[in-house]
Amino acid sequence: MSALFRLVNVSKRYADTVALQPTNLLVERSKTTVLIGPSGCGKSTLLRLIIRLIEPDSGSIEFNGEVIRPDNIDVLRHRIGYVIQEGGLFPHLTARANVLLMARHIGKSQEEMQSRLLELCALTRFSENLLLRFPLELSGGQRQRVSLMRALMLSPELLLLDEPLGALDPLVRASLQKDLKEIFTRLGQTVLFVTHDLAEAIYFGDEIVLMNEGRIVQKGSVTDLRERPADAFVSEFIHAQRGIPIV
Repeated sequence: MSALFRLVNVSKRYADTVALQPTNLLVERSKTTVLIGPSGCGKSTLLRLIIRLIEPDSGSIEFNGEVIRPDNIDVLRHRIGYVIQEGGLFPHLTARANVLLMARHIGKSQEEMQSRLLELCALTRFSENLLLRFPLELSGGQRQRVSLMRALMLSPELLLLDEPLGALDPLVRASLQKDLKEIFTRLGQTVLFVTHDLAEAIYFGDEIVLMNEGRIVQKGSVTDLRERPADAFVSEFIHAQRGIPIV
């Protein structure tokens, strides 16, 4: 299966701090690739580099065989959905306006937007009765569903999720995890998912990518990481995760 996304020797530093060492990564089509690791390991930096919120210092990033450049990123962003922790919704816009923001920007018709909006409400189990509420009038789980709808509005080929469930209470988080996994499967979605929670990585990931200090330490299944650790950090990270069976 060919890769939808490819990073080739991509690196980033801020003054004397290395945020991401030269990194190579393939993101396979219709799979969920999970980036996991401790805080500050480079997970979120990698996502921001892909969406070009920050510029790499070296290397290239390819989307479907096309190198991402400053002159084509605006068009390519229409093919990439992006969800951040706590949703990142605009507080002065209703849920409906948040979801339709990019579709309006590129000139979609009212009929097309309304049809897609209703599809997404059904897909994400978000009540149409809540569409006219503002983010502060919604629960944390509801805000994340709105953020997901916004990211899916243009039917993106790649979905980037940066710890989207980290701020939710356990019951809401478990419900959203189940719904998200069903959505990914139903859509055949290609996903790059950032988390610091190994149980969540195991639940979602077709491939787990463990990072530390700005580099990829090991890729594979949780069995690979547990039984064939690349170094001592991998074993330490696995054993530090409470609630994950060790044997």
